Amino acid sequence: MDSLSLTTQPIPTLLRQLSIPSSLGMLFNTLYNIVDTYYAGLISTEALAALSASSFLFFFVIGLAYGGTSALTALIGHAYGKQHFFLAGLIAKKGVALIIGIGMIMGLLGFCFASELLTLIGTEERYHALALSFIEVILLGSALFFANFALNSVLVATGDTKSYRNTLIFGFFANIVLNPLFIYGWGFIPSLGIAGIALSTVLVQMMGAAYLLFKSLQTGLINFTCKKHFYPDRRIYKELIRQATPPGLNMLMMSFGSLIALHFVTLYGYQAVAGYGIGYRVEQLMLLPALGISSAVLSLVSNNMGAGKMERVRQTLLYALGYGYTISIVGMMILWLSGKWFVAQFNPTLEVIQYGTTYIYVMLFLFCGYVTHFACVATLQGIKKPTMIFYVGFFRQILAPSLVYTLIVTYFELSFVWMWIGLACIVYSSALAFLYYTYTKLNDAVIASTPNG
Repeated sequence: MDSLSLTTQPIPTLLRQLSIPSSLGMLFNTLYNIVDTYYAGLISTEALAALSASSFLFFFVIGLAYGGTSALTALIGHAYGKQHFFLAGLIAKKGVALIIGIGMIMGLLGFCFASELLTLIGTEERYHALALSFIEVILLGSALFFANFALNSVLVATGDTKSYRNTLIFGFFANIVLNPLFIYGWGFIPSLGIAGIALSTVLVQMMGAAYLLFKSLQTGLINFTCKKHFYPDRRIYKELIRQATPPGLNMLMMSFGSLIALHFVTLYGYQAVAGYGIGYRVEQLMLLPALGISSAVLSLVSNNMGAGKMERVRQTLLYALGYGYTISIVGMMILWLSGKWFVAQFNPTLEVIQYGTTYIYVMLFLFCGYVTHFACVATLQGIKKPTMIFYVGFFRQILAPSLVYTLIVTYFELSFVWMWIGLACIVYSSALAFLYYTYTKLNDAVIASTPNG
């Protein structure tokens, strides 16, 4: 899709065109994770708990990638919207090189301290070795994850949400074949157990990165005609880091917030950890449309901001919230009717089913709050006003949950369900404040862009 289409076609049409492929891709990405969860459950309940613990730890490691890639999309989108294609290509090349470099460093650091980090988040001895065998393989392939994120950010800035979708669909089917192959072994391939799930993921990421590189080369923004275009540039890095820091820290805090939640969940036992891991993945399945919409919002807002069309920016947020709330209500009804069945498919243990179902039945009422957060983050990132993202993220992910979970679990010693009721209060209070702030910033920008503004 060219830059002119992103700044001239009707917003509702563009939202559908951009968000549907993105949502479909994320659907298969979540199904991918569900396949991993299914096979881990076949190994043992301890393996399922190990997968949950190590996955949350890895989400923390790759948190930096989100900030860098969303900032990269915004900066490329601004240049693309202004028809400054050489500058857009320069930003793309230097940004991709930086993000992959960070991925290599984060992966190596995580690998060196993986055992200590698993112990720190409360991983029990009975499944610590399993979690370690999984996370070590994943961390060695971190640069591939970062490469996929970075190359996709280049494509999203140009309005291409289909290429990443294609890699995720392919990855889902490849994972179905590779998981049992490496878990149980075949011929000269040894039986790797839970480490086989990790190896399958790394190989899928490698194939996805190769495809996305091919598609990025077709845009003209990425090419290898001049190696110096990939060299560090202080001005571009400074702007990229300035834009990436708030959302990057927000994602790190989101990942850290998951680790905080996991720490308190471990106090209820390893079956609670397994149930929480299943419930979390089922919940993510229903949030996919909202995540797809936020990806479309970032692309549309950054391009229209670059073209100086602020009224279209405001329309993008309005339509995104309307679509997101509608889809959330549908998702709530689906999970209310089928949540327990979903959890039971991954583990037959009654306690695990109870914990997973309890989590889902509370969290489904948070969907509209999450939609609000996703849309506001994408909008503020797109208009290059990301600072508040950090403050809201710190309150929602770190400060408030630490206090609330401590009171509920440690001080009052309440049951598992109250953890998530407390989280619901946090999510909606911060969502309302975030939405008010975002609208204020948009109105200011619209006024400033008018002839008399």
